[in-house]
Amino acid sequence: MADTDNRITSGAVVGSLALSEGDRWSDLDLTFAVADEFNQLDVLEDWTDRIVEKFNAAHLFDLPSGASIYRVFLLPGCLQFDLSFTPASKFGATGPKFKLLFGSAVEKPYNPPPAARDLFGYAVHHALRARFCIERGKLWQAEYWVHSTRDYALNLACLRLGLPSNNGRGYDALPKEVLDAFKDTFVITLEKNELQKALNNCIKGLLSETHLVQDLALQVEPQLQILTAVWEGM
Repeated sequence: MADTDNRITSGAVVGSLALSEGDRWSDLDLTFAVADEFNQLDVLEDWTDRIVEKFNAAHLFDLPSGASIYRVFLLPGCLQFDLSFTPASKFGATGPKFKLLFGSAVEKPYNPPPAARDLFGYAVHHALRARFCIERGKLWQAEYWVHSTRDYALNLACLRLGLPSNNGRGYDALPKEVLDAFKDTFVITLEKNELQKALNNCIKGLLSETHLVQDLALQVEPQLQILTAVWEGM
């Protein structure tokens, strides 16, 4: 399709298949540069029509990212296909998982990992929301916030150890002692005591991962400890 489309100037494989052969569960990520005089949305719509017709693909959602637009498809056999277009003047690797297939790419800095302070701050916020929902009797929502607190704490551990720190990509590579600190953070039943127990363990795990945010952790730790206490009269 790229060979026959004069609007396309470059193409690359990104994601896991850019550096390895992946496995049977790997999704396919292809990215293309669109000559600057053309509208990349027009190209995306044209390609979508062809992909849907030729491969019986289902268009799931779009994800704008900087100058790029990603469109995610589901193909028969549960193959996820991520297609993205970027103006040619801004087409280049945003991370190491980028393999140029044809054309050229501009040099630009890789996207930085999330800031440790932000990860810790979100975890604290989510822990607060979890406790408040428990007290309000909103147990399903409380479970959501407990789960989210654990995710941000584990992302913080991944960042500290130089592992991917988004979408759980680094979790399975975390050392056993780190994962053990979070093994009792899962909500088994939607009961107040069970939610409180899981949240308390999330907070303990979070406070064991404050190496990169010690000043902020010292400031908020007393209030986090309050969240693990029994609140009388509420």
